[in-house]
Amino acid sequence: MYSVINTAVVCGFESLQVQVETDVSDGMPAFDMVGFLTSEVKEARERVRTALKNAGFRLPAKKITINLTPADVRKSGTGCDLPMAASVLAAFGFLDERILSRYLLLGEVGLNGSILPTRGVLSAAVLAQKERMEGIVVPWENAREAAIINSVKVIPVKNLKDFVKICQQELPESCFYQEQQEIWKTEYDVDFVELRGQPMLRRACEIAVSGMHNLLMMGPPGSGKTMAAKRIPTILPELRKEEKLELSQIYSLCGLLDQERIIQNERPFRSPHHTVTAQALVGGGKQPHPGEISLAHHGVLFLDELAEFRPGILDVLREPLEEKKIHISRVGGSFVYPADFMLVAAMNPCPCGCYPDMQKCTCTPVQIQNYLGRISQPFLDRIDLCVEAPRVEYDSLVEKKAQESSEAIRQRVCEVRNLQRMRYGGTKVNARLDSRETEEFCRLGEPENEVMKQAFAAFGFTARTYHKVLKVARTIADLDGSQEILKQHLCEAIGYRTPDKKYWKR
Repeated sequence: MYSVINTAVVCGFESLQVQVETDVSDGMPAFDMVGFLTSEVKEARERVRTALKNAGFRLPAKKITINLTPADVRKSGTGCDLPMAASVLAAFGFLDERILSRYLLLGEVGLNGSILPTRGVLSAAVLAQKERMEGIVVPWENAREAAIINSVKVIPVKNLKDFVKICQQELPESCFYQEQQEIWKTEYDVDFVELRGQPMLRRACEIAVSGMHNLLMMGPPGSGKTMAAKRIPTILPELRKEEKLELSQIYSLCGLLDQERIIQNERPFRSPHHTVTAQALVGGGKQPHPGEISLAHHGVLFLDELAEFRPGILDVLREPLEEKKIHISRVGGSFVYPADFMLVAAMNPCPCGCYPDMQKCTCTPVQIQNYLGRISQPFLDRIDLCVEAPRVEYDSLVEKKAQESSEAIRQRVCEVRNLQRMRYGGTKVNARLDSRETEEFCRLGEPENEVMKQAFAAFGFTARTYHKVLKVARTIADLDGSQEILKQHLCEAIGYRTPDKKYWKR
């Protein structure tokens, strides 16, 4: 007796189709499992055998062999429990495997026969759609998540008895789950209207978002750096439906998907603590998983108290900031996770936060130098804009003048993004231009070229910094509605490079 059931396992960012083969034969009673399995998959042998017994299925004393193919792909997670149980039941004749031949099965099995939720269901539903399968069988708790994919039928099950009963009825229409609620609405609970004063900081945030540039904010404690950073997602253009789906897959794989809302509609804002490890930041582990940079995909990665991060942690971001993805290689294989995020960082200019005001600063020159020296020059070169956030005055806090809202800023940002879309085609933004495109679309006139030459020598720009200044100037020109980069646009872009030279004096 032989049966085959389809399932899916997580392989990097996506799911891979796996077949669960079960052979039942005469011989010494045994329950063997093969197919490059991790410990949690191997433990399914005891879970499945006990669950079948407690669900009322008495299996004859036979030799049971289960193989998960392809055998060269490492199988992990608990989602293989249900397909293993279904394959064993089909091999013993309790259900007809032909009914499930065009379905993916996914779910963890409890010892009492209940079917428990598992991770990566949305990714499995995307795989079912890609492979043009009829549907997917999932635990009840994961039904809403799987039903996001409209073209895939979703069969939710609570326990093994219900599962077998449904299969014996040849899957009537009444057993399919349909998501009726509106789940694509975007909502934010913060707004730029709450940020008092700081016109320079507001301007820098708008420029950074318009071209998807990396931003560093420097200033004393309480000047509004964190407050501004948390409101940056509210002025980013709304995510396209395919971007929401891609982002939701990442959160589903990590078990972070909100089961009430299901879809990740808002731009993500990730703010890891400065004690974060390199592995938690970029991803990895013995069994690779996405890190904070992948969870910030299509959104903002905010590094508060930048100088407090341990040496070397920031430098692991240098490659993802350039490549917009992270490659992780382990013995079990190589994985690629998306990491197209906007980096926003904030820091104090010294340990006490008052430098360069020497009347208030209590730090010694050595303390200041050691504090700022924790950030390497190669990392600073990958910052597009560096802006100072001065201490907020009392009059700014109590003034009744209405501040500009996130919606008003977002409208200007969207107009600039539309200009870039028409100019480059697709979804490319100014910050993502390569050297050839920068030379073509960021050409300078003779007066502007002379200004750039002087700034290059005065501030000791590197080649990377030079190109970043040109891209920022291109974004400022777009905000101004100018086809050409003019002198005032270039001067403003250069001005956003002076704070790092002022403090680091490199």
